[in-house]
Amino acid sequence: MITVGVDLAAEAVRTAVAWLDWSDGGARVREVVVGADDDLIVEALMGADKAGVDCPFGWPDRFVDFVTAHRNGHVEVPAEVAGRTWRGDLTYRVTDRVVVESTGQRPLSVSADRIGHTAMRCAALLAELARRGRPVDRAGNGVVVEVYPAASLRCWGLTSNGYKRAANLGTLGLLVDQLQETASWLDLGTHEQLCRRSDDATDAVVAAITARAAALGRVTAPTQEQTPTARSEGWIALPTGALRDLGRG
Repeated sequence: MITVGVDLAAEAVRTAVAWLDWSDGGARVREVVVGADDDLIVEALMGADKAGVDCPFGWPDRFVDFVTAHRNGHVEVPAEVAGRTWRGDLTYRVTDRVVVESTGQRPLSVSADRIGHTAMRCAALLAELARRGRPVDRAGNGVVVEVYPAASLRCWGLTSNGYKRAANLGTLGLLVDQLQETASWLDLGTHEQLCRRSDDATDAVVAAITARAAALGRVTAPTQEQTPTARSEGWIALPTGALRDLGRG
């Protein structure tokens, strides 16, 4: 099995892709690329048995309805609801709320934060995958699933905050140590030093590991009631099993 992890950013310079080759009870990091353009990402996703992309696959349905209503005329604001509460319904997707409830980790808002730029790029990538015959089910059924590395790390009991950017290389190194200690089946090989220097590379590896969990059915799935919304908004696959068990399959 080949799993791919994509730590997507609005531009190629901060985008990383990792390939993991799973066999003989373990996983070897085959390649990690930092500075991935759209063509490389699409080719990687097309060649994966399972892939995890760290980016919202859609916008909150209520936000889309709100913008559409504003474009067509005037929005209706519920008088009995406080402004902050009302805006919160426009800001976070159903899956974002589930992640907060399950892990305490709060995803960035795709409708009210800069990650919206990344989501625009992601939408174009999903469209290209569909054009090539690999349409993505945003609810998580299919080859490509939405992931959130920080939440995956928290589910596995590893460092999930404070490892981003050059000022925190010490914490990033600690996270890499934790990954290798807990996932003794993981072979970073010649890519270990890159993961210690680049949080984007490490997040791409974590995304690829989460894709493995998804392939084994060891991630959260939307309920029957949540599924219609997840198919438009997207759904973050949260690991439900122990990290150390993923190598055994």
